[in-house]
Amino acid sequence: MASNLAPIPELYVSYESAQKLKVEAGNLASHDLTPRQICDLELLMNGGFNPLKGFLTEEDYDSVVETMRTKDGALWPMPVTLDVSEKFADTVELGQDIALRDQEGVILATMTVTDKWVPNKSREAEKVFGADDLAHPAVNYLHNHAGAVYLGGPITGIQQPVHYDFRARRDTPNELRAYFRKMGWRKIVAFQTRNPLHRAHQELTFRAAKEAQANLLIHPVVGMTKPGDVDHFTRVRCYEAVLDKYPSSTTHLSLLNLAMRMAGPREALWHAIIRKNHGLTHFIVGRDHAGPGKNSQGEDFYGPYDAQELVRQHQEEVGIEMVDFKHMVYVQEKAQYYPIDEVPEGATVLNISGTELRRRLAEGLEIPEWFSFPEVVKELRRTKPPRAKQGFTVFFTGFSGSGKSTIANALMVKLMEMGGRPVTLLDGDIVRKNLSSELGFSKEHRDLNIRRIGYVASEITKNGGIAICAPIAPYAATRRAVREDVENFGAFIEVHVATSIEECEKRDRKGLYKLAREGKIKEFTGISDPYDVPENPELRVETEGTDVDNCAHQVILKLEQMGLIAG
Repeated sequence: MASNLAPIPELYVSYESAQKLKVEAGNLASHDLTPRQICDLELLMNGGFNPLKGFLTEEDYDSVVETMRTKDGALWPMPVTLDVSEKFADTVELGQDIALRDQEGVILATMTVTDKWVPNKSREAEKVFGADDLAHPAVNYLHNHAGAVYLGGPITGIQQPVHYDFRARRDTPNELRAYFRKMGWRKIVAFQTRNPLHRAHQELTFRAAKEAQANLLIHPVVGMTKPGDVDHFTRVRCYEAVLDKYPSSTTHLSLLNLAMRMAGPREALWHAIIRKNHGLTHFIVGRDHAGPGKNSQGEDFYGPYDAQELVRQHQEEVGIEMVDFKHMVYVQEKAQYYPIDEVPEGATVLNISGTELRRRLAEGLEIPEWFSFPEVVKELRRTKPPRAKQGFTVFFTGFSGSGKSTIANALMVKLMEMGGRPVTLLDGDIVRKNLSSELGFSKEHRDLNIRRIGYVASEITKNGGIAICAPIAPYAATRRAVREDVENFGAFIEVHVATSIEECEKRDRKGLYKLAREGKIKEFTGISDPYDVPENPELRVETEGTDVDNCAHQVILKLEQMGLIAG
């Protein structure tokens, strides 16, 4: 299969028209794009999402969800939708043009709104991701982050989103096609990754390129990946560190600003179509490609080879050839990597899983050279020092009067006595006074208050400090969002202070329960508003019959056990 490297259609207007359009667009209603929408818009405009001409219309959306095809039959497995709030949707009429802006307010494109509808998100979750299960990051995003209304319609590109990092490594589909033409490359195999490359990956990519007699494009995703993944700055430094292990005349590194959905088989097919648009002829599909891990029953969302099956079924139509990912293992006696099905009988196989690698990094343990390149390990250690030197957040949750603040104060003092890292207490009342004084106690305002606490905690964690939070935080979805914010930078320890509502009411230090019972405080957690009991907190403490010092000590023991403080 040789590449057709003619340019692919882009959705940008000319530079002169863009200048004119920018001025006109200044008067249009504006939608501020989310980070995920910016990734989608960039690939719509530069042809990465060809044949789409804009965000999906309702008919196309329904068809893509049900059949993986647009209504005119084009193969397209992933809904690419512009989700907005009901409030914004109410201001928009069909046929109206709106300006799409980045987070600094720069107008990137205009869109003619042809469709506006409220999607059935549960159906979307079932059909696209295989289950309406909040353990799936994209399903959680769909229900807890995405706007309630979808807008569809064609877009007119004015300018690309601005990237200040790794600019020389970011290629549009047409820039890659031009590069391949210039280099005389006719067959090119793409390696998709969202993780740093270790020796097994290098071996795998070497073999794939050799088997296909093709050049190699390392094409990592630097848009949005899975919460908790290594940040893209570190990953790209790791890729650059191993590039010189590859023959320079046959290998190229280019970054793809894609917002992954972790949708397994559909995602793999989507990746294949995107790679075809970038001028590639072959595509490596891994075992459990783009799988998000375990569902809420503790089982994998997708079968290990489901993604390969789906891509294989459609590879001819897409016009790209799939290369099976071979699981590579290190054979000690031979001192080299082998595909697992070619290991000599009786040989000693060495392997380090992703979990084991993270453990070794977290505990500062040795990572053998047969597993990874010293240059990669050095980069990873720069970003992820051993756990006892990382920042972390302890997040107490429980009813009003459960003892959260008292235990949090005791914990703060114990940690300050140990020294080594700055400790900040973000107590509910203190935050209300200093960060959220304008907020009331409606569900929306309480959520906003918790998100602010989470934001500050994630910044403290990122900068190597310890954040101790003690809000009521009644809603599981909001606690999860805060966990995701923090876990981008360090550990998150949820502590459920499991004091019963009866005991809290007996204590009623501030007289709040009495007022709630009299109906003078509306939406009071545990009385007139629900509390989602944490299902799997890192720690549950009982305060009835246990003194404060002992409760705080239980948290200290947990932190020691997790390697966050030295024993």
